[in-house]
Amino acid sequence: MTNKPAESGHWYTVNGEPRYTILGKNGKERNTTVRDAREHGFIPSVTTILNIAAKPGLNTWLQQQAILAALTLPRKEGEPEKDYLDRVLSDSKAQGREAADRGTYIHGQIQNHIENKAGNYPPYVFAAKKALDDYFGEQMWTCEESFGHSLGFGGKCDLNAYSNDNKHIVVDIKTKDKVDDKTAGYDEHIMQLAAYREGLNMQTARCANLFVDMDGNTKIVEYSEADVLTAWDCFYHLLRFYQRKNNL
Repeated sequence: MTNKPAESGHWYTVNGEPRYTILGKNGKERNTTVRDAREHGFIPSVTTILNIAAKPGLNTWLQQQAILAALTLPRKEGEPEKDYLDRVLSDSKAQGREAADRGTYIHGQIQNHIENKAGNYPPYVFAAKKALDDYFGEQMWTCEESFGHSLGFGGKCDLNAYSNDNKHIVVDIKTKDKVDDKTAGYDEHIMQLAAYREGLNMQTARCANLFVDMDGNTKIVEYSEADVLTAWDCFYHLLRFYQRKNNL
């Protein structure tokens, strides 16, 4: 099979240490690629694996951003069509980057609060913690625990809790523009959680998403064991496809 040029992604060592970047031959830091992974024995992240699967919800959102950008960016007089389209796409991608940055910031704030770090937190942070406490009870949460699995994938879990009675919990935080009663998870959300609990050797863990928006609206969606087992089977086959396609 002929591969396209290697793309960057999130990579880990077999021991679960992140290797998102690497020093290039010119001595400058750059994103790690598939070629680097082959050379150094790195393993792909859960999210890198999931990126090869279709995401209808995300694709629709990206299309909407492109349409909105076209509606708000007037075409310059005499501007070639290609230049205009490139400008529209650049603007729409900027919206995606802003959303991703906002999500990363919200994740960090919530996790800092859970770890009892001092800070002047916005209201949605306390709302998120209250949602967790109300749903799961008081837990000793571990934030950002990374892992490397013998099947050849790695990752970093937002929140997990270990329990002596074998009632472990794995939670991934998802940010949205608006959380309401209709908020629900997608297939890739369940696959992500299924892979995390396998990677953390918590095969019986409860799996849930914590959805939160900047207005402090929250919703916890827990998935059935049957759905998580199906999701793991789907992820496993995606993993094998990715490894075979990329000669890993």
